[in-house]
Amino acid sequence: QVQLVESGGGSVQAGGSLRLSCTASGYTFRVTWFRQAPGKEREGVATITNSGTTDYADSVKGRFTASLDNDENTQYLQMNSLKPEDTAMYYCAADTRPSGTSWSRQSRYKNWGQGTQVTVSS
Repeated sequence: QVQLVESGGGSVQAGGSLRLSCTASGYTFRVTWFRQAPGKEREGVATITNSGTTDYADSVKGRFTASLDNDENTQYLQMNSLKPEDTAMYYCAADTRPSGTSWSRQSRYKNWGQGTQVTVSS
């Protein structure tokens, strides 16, 4: 079991930026950022492997950037040009080995962070 600790959420105005952090207690193969807005399903927004390969949901491409610091076992989600529709609770999730399941599928992940709230006002 890998413990994940998130930080960096907050409130910003539309067009602003935030950076989320996810620090893992042990080895991870892939870390994925999910978000869940009130009344909506949880969705995957960005993923990064421990070799730095990334992928993004269409809704955040060009605005969000996933990165990592392997020395610190920390992954980051830089969120720029934020929109009110980005308002959600953001979670990081990790797995410890490759899988044939899509990275955006929640069932793939056994390790989850506690979540951090992001609120974007118009």
